[in-house]
Amino acid sequence: MDKLHSILNLLLPPLTISVLVFFYPFYLLIKLVSCLFKNICFENVAGKVVLITGASSGIGEHVAYEYAKKGANLALVARRKDRLEIVAETSRQLGTGDVIIIPGDVANVEDCKKFIDETIHHFGKLDHLINNAGVPQTVIFEDFTQIQDANPIMDINFWGSTYITYFAIPHLRKSKGKIVVIASATAIIRLPSASVYSASKAALVKFFETLRVEISPDIKITIAVPGFISTDMTTPQFKEMYGSDFILSESVSKCAKAIFRGIGRGETYIVEPSWIKWIFLIQNVCPEIVDYVLNYIFVRYGKPYFKRD
Repeated sequence: MDKLHSILNLLLPPLTISVLVFFYPFYLLIKLVSCLFKNICFENVAGKVVLITGASSGIGEHVAYEYAKKGANLALVARRKDRLEIVAETSRQLGTGDVIIIPGDVANVEDCKKFIDETIHHFGKLDHLINNAGVPQTVIFEDFTQIQDANPIMDINFWGSTYITYFAIPHLRKSKGKIVVIASATAIIRLPSASVYSASKAALVKFFETLRVEISPDIKITIAVPGFISTDMTTPQFKEMYGSDFILSESVSKCAKAIFRGIGRGETYIVEPSWIKWIFLIQNVCPEIVDYVLNYIFVRYGKPYFKRD
């Protein structure tokens, strides 16, 4: 076995380079043709049933509005019933075919089953599942008062999406539907003070990348990777720490529109804003540089705001 690994260590580098040199241009051509086809064949969501978690605010709320404008039927899920009622009423005014609200907690497996059951009972089918519910982290890992205080971050951000997906898959198979996952750029970029949050989003990405292989071609999976977006979850924290919102934050409505367009085109990944892709590239090529910059920013601007008891 060790001899086999020695052979692979010797052969794979030149073989990989050869493949890239000779076949990568053809791969790019195929990607270009595919991109053109996706833009022409934009999905019509009128009359389709879309379940959105975390729909009471932020990206989930505004993605709901994009679907509503195109006549989709909505099942809106979140813990805050009063906020869901406002989003539902706005969606009706924008043109949704029908909308129901289902208050509950995605971290509760029984609630996740209820979300799917009530959607199917009311509409008779499910076409799109938008896994958006999430909570942030704004504390250094060592400053958690009790380490178990980190559990809800993983419970909501990761398990909340996997629970509801488990119950949705049989219905999505019938409709040849889609699963959309709202991850985060922190799944790739290591953001100080967001260690457990980043881990939960990275787990989401890897889980749904693997699930994509398991359930393809019956169900399509789109993974959205937003950067800094101005939402109820992030803006107050930046204002508290720095006196204003983060200068590179994108509006939540613009982000939601980009995610909706990506879903309609059947994209496998959506990075918004798109310039973040170049940060990913730099991190892959020169990870030490990204680590240095993040550490400098954190030491210079972040640590004074994280007070210890």
